Amino acid sequence: MNAALASTGRFLLVPWQARAWRDLWFVVLSSALSLPPLGIMVLAWIFYVPAYVPSVLVCVFAPLAVVVLLSPQLTALRRATYFEIRGVRIPKPPPLPSASGGPRNPGRLTAVGSALADRFRSPRTWRQALFHLVACPAAELVGVLSGVAWLGALVFASVAGNFAAKGSFALAGVQFAVCLVLVYLAPWLVMASVRWDLKLAADLLGPTREEQLAQRVSDLTESRAATVDAADAERRRIERDLHDGTQQRLVSLAMNLGLARATLTDLPEDARAALAEAHEEAKDTLAELRHLVRGLHPVVLEDRGLDAALSGVAARSPVPVRLAVDVPRRVSPTVEAVAYFTVSEALANIAKHAQAAEARVDVWLDGPLLKVSVTDDGVGGADAGRGSGLNGLAQRAASVDGGFEFSSPVGGPTTIQVELPCEL
Repeated sequence: MNAALASTGRFLLVPWQARAWRDLWFVVLSSALSLPPLGIMVLAWIFYVPAYVPSVLVCVFAPLAVVVLLSPQLTALRRATYFEIRGVRIPKPPPLPSASGGPRNPGRLTAVGSALADRFRSPRTWRQALFHLVACPAAELVGVLSGVAWLGALVFASVAGNFAAKGSFALAGVQFAVCLVLVYLAPWLVMASVRWDLKLAADLLGPTREEQLAQRVSDLTESRAATVDAADAERRRIERDLHDGTQQRLVSLAMNLGLARATLTDLPEDARAALAEAHEEAKDTLAELRHLVRGLHPVVLEDRGLDAALSGVAARSPVPVRLAVDVPRRVSPTVEAVAYFTVSEALANIAKHAQAAEARVDVWLDGPLLKVSVTDDGVGGADAGRGSGLNGLAQRAASVDGGFEFSSPVGGPTTIQVELPCEL
């Protein structure tokens, strides 16, 4: 019961609420912003009445072209108005892609012409023109007419007593009843027109669903690239810390133990055996640490590039490797790391599973792509579903938006091909 009374009270107070008057003010201001594009469309008809079809077409399409050219500026003004007055932010769609071909370094006129052609070809431009010339004026027309009816009803309701004073009680009653209906109906129409206006603005001036998804994909791609770069930078930092700190201290420890082992010959046999065991343990630990550091991020890859780093991998492989690297310039450090670890893991898989007598590794630049091919003459039959390491290679390539393909028929040969974008 109390809720029903509260709702009735809110309904009765609508014509005097600040929100309704604020929406009426917004309708007036929004209507003023619609006058320039509509004025452009009727300007030619004010001073000239075309009599022939060509002149009619000119009077229609020439102003339309002007409105289309001015759509970005009109749209920016609309966005600012919606945000400053209503607090509604209409997001900007992504920049228009250039669909026109042409020279790589066009002149100024060519660039301007290309930009105009792209604008006229874009559906976004025509959505904006539709908003400024049709959708928004239609919503504002409803709001303006409702606002006029609202204010007129308030005025006429106040003078309804004049008819009653002259004895026209029936006429005064009808007038007051009509005015009362308009006073309570018109504010709702005004507020509805504002909601309609904002909805049309979001649909026609903002990004489409496809553009939102494309922007989301772009943001996720950049975020993933940043994450991959950060992870690679962290690996390099850990490698430097281990190389410059822990590894050097282990080298010093192994040297001191070796020196003690060589000079302290008068120690008891048990002590000499313990010293020798500690020396060998320190050397083994140092070898394991070097292998771990190389697995994190090899120093040679950062210092001398992919060719030298892969040469070391090929030299350490238990399977003979023919290596060919044609990378005349350095690419992204993250991409270099992915290529390096892809070859390392592929050669490790060959040594474990392929029973191969020889492997071949080719790395080369092909335009914006760094391509890697690893082939062996083993028994083949590799299957990604059997834990052969192929899934890890595919995931490593996918981490930088790269492509991965492999072929491994029974009896061989097995070929792995990876394409990596040079710049992330």
